[in-house]
Amino acid sequence: MSDLSMEKLVGVYAKMYAKKTEIDRELKELEQKMKQVKIAINDHMRELGLESVKTAAGTAYRTVKTTYIPSDWGMMHQFIVERNLLDLLEKRLHQGNLQAYMEEHPDDIPPGLNTNMEYSVTVRRPKS
Repeated sequence: MSDLSMEKLVGVYAKMYAKKTEIDRELKELEQKMKQVKIAINDHMRELGLESVKTAAGTAYRTVKTTYIPSDWGMMHQFIVERNLLDLLEKRLHQGNLQAYMEEHPDDIPPGLNTNMEYSVTVRRPKS
């Protein structure tokens, strides 16, 4: 691709991005319709007292998904620390907060911290 001009490369990218945007919109519409069908299937299964149903078109089954959401993170943190239940937390860093800390304390690097930096390119369409 090195023999292509920057104008052509940017133009090709802009066309591809426009197509991706169109596909993303269509995908969102399809996912919304699929969600509505799942709701209808769930309603029918609930009304019939079924947990699963096998049809010629496929099998549908109902499962229960439970999520836990703290209403007070301070109290939850205290609960976890007091009982040493650190395994209730996921292992990930808040990227924005860590970046802010590192900018404010450039000499206080946490031990074992790896940093990965890479360039990214942003292409914008010209204003019409």
